[in-house]
This record gives sequence, C-alpha cells and structure tokens, in this order.
Amino acid sequence: MSDKPKNTEKAEPRRLSVFKTYKLYVGGKFPRSESGRVYEVTDPKGNWLANAPLSSRKDARDAVVAARKAFGAWSGATAYNRGQVLYRVAEMLEGRKEQFVHEVADAEGLSKPKATAQVDAAIDRWVWYAGWTDKIAQVVGGGNPVAGPFFNLSSPEPTGVVAVLGPQESSFLGLVSVIAPVIATGNTAVVIASERSPLPALSLGEVLATSDVPGGVVNVLSGRTAEIAAPLAAHQDVNAIDLAGADDVLAKELEIAAADNLKRVLRPQPVDNADGVDWFATPGIERMTAFLETKTVWHPTGSLGASGSSY
Repeated sequence: MSDKPKNTEKAEPRRLSVFKTYKLYVGGKFPRSESGRVYEVTDPKGNWLANAPLSSRKDARDAVVAARKAFGAWSGATAYNRGQVLYRVAEMLEGRKEQFVHEVADAEGLSKPKATAQVDAAIDRWVWYAGWTDKIAQVVGGGNPVAGPFFNLSSPEPTGVVAVLGPQESSFLGLVSVIAPVIATGNTAVVIASERSPLPALSLGEVLATSDVPGGVVNVLSGRTAEIAAPLAAHQDVNAIDLAGADDVLAKELEIAAADNLKRVLRPQPVDNADGVDWFATPGIERMTAFLETKTVWHPTGSLGASGSSY
C-alpha cells in the first residue's frame, strides 16, 4: 500500500474567454447595424480578429441625424471648454493605452514598440488639438482695415456636420489626425473607420462615450467605405466631407455627389493614399481651417463731438 498522500485538491474549472462584441457608436450609444450584418476582420496574415458591424445606408443617415442634433450645443460651447473636453479624451486614452497598443499591433501587423509609438502619438495629437481650440480664431480671424467709420471684424465659425473617411492604412493615429481637427473647431463628425482595420476606431467610440464628449459629436461607423460614403456625400444635411480614406476613383465619385449641395470637400493628397504617409509629422492647421467658415461683421464706429472724430 502506498504511503503517498492523496491529492484532494479539485482541478480548477476551465474558464471560457469572453470575446468582445464590437458595435457602432452613434448618438452616444452602441447600436448594432440595423441591417444585422457583420464582416470578418483579420490581421495582415489572415488570422481572424473579430466580427465588425457592416453598416448600411440607414446607419449612415441615423449618424447624420445624431450629428446634427449635437451640433448646436457643441458649436455653441466655449473654445476653452472644447479644449478641456479634448484633453479629457487624451486622459482616457492614456488609461487604456495597453488595449489600443494591442489592437493597433494586430490591425496593422506592427511590433509592440511600433504600435506603442503610434498610440503615444495619437494621444499627443489629442492634446495638440486641445491646445488649439481657443487659439485658432486669433490666427484666422481679426480686425480688417476699411475705408470708412466702421469696425470690420472677421471670425471663424464651424461648417456643420462633417463626414470623415478614416485613412485606410493608419487605423488609429491617422484616424485621430482627421477626427480631432474637425471637432476641435466646433463641427460634429460622422466617421467611417478603416475598412480593413476598424477595431481601433470602434474602441475609440468607447473612450469618447466615457469622456466628456457629448453624444452625437462623433459617430463611428464601420463597413465598406464606398457603400457608406456614397449616401453621406449626397446627403443634403452633411456640410462637408474629408476624403482622406478614399482612393482616386472613389474620391472623384464622392466629390461629384458632394457638389449637389455645395459641400466643402477636402480631397486626399497623393501621399495620403500611400503606405508611407507620415502621420507622425506636425499636422499644422490646414485640417482645422478646411472646415471653418468666416463671418464678417460691420459696425459703425459712431462720431464724438462736433469735430466729427470717431473712436
């Protein structure tokens, strides 16, 4: 008879992993596509990562309604307040950095150090635009000299609802680089995530929902870029469109559709469609000024005394 003690410990039950269900982000909520469709998202080696919602034209129209509803309050907020909100997004991303490093590495086939550099740069990009919210008016607005007893003042105002096609090759840093300038200046956005790598964009919606960004200011859709972009380009309540994620053929089609209601159109630069686009470079203010209107106000100065002098 063996003298060895018997192992009375019970084996731990095997735990099943909880797979993440990615959803759209529309109006501050997380709906599935109204069509019920999904599509498989894979890494560059073809390995399955997740199922992403395959947005429909109805989803795009719903996103525009949400963006228009949010526009009044967001554009009416002080520039300083918008800066605080954008900085809060950076704070939330910093706390979830490891998640985004993992998603960007899988989406773009990057090593962990390279994915970390992408996420760090995206967080810094939010901070950079947060600092511009209350300064851009001083750069592009001001007093104008006129021949007459008038004040003539020009000030920038947001265009309205902007459709944004996220870059196809840069699923997170490029995405942030086209979203942040749109909302920093008081616009609201309907964003189409990278068709091949939508998961970082859908996770960004979760960050926006738990930050101070009001629901509807940013709406994130995933799916076939051409299918979703077509109704947005033709939509009468969309005021502008950024074609960063469109190829030359699609960009031309969308530009023609956008002309119907005189949308502002930011065409992709040749380098935007290349794998080597440098999203790390300092972006400048061009993406902010692209979606600003200039309001000019005339006001009589009046006269003082019998001499007719004015102030």
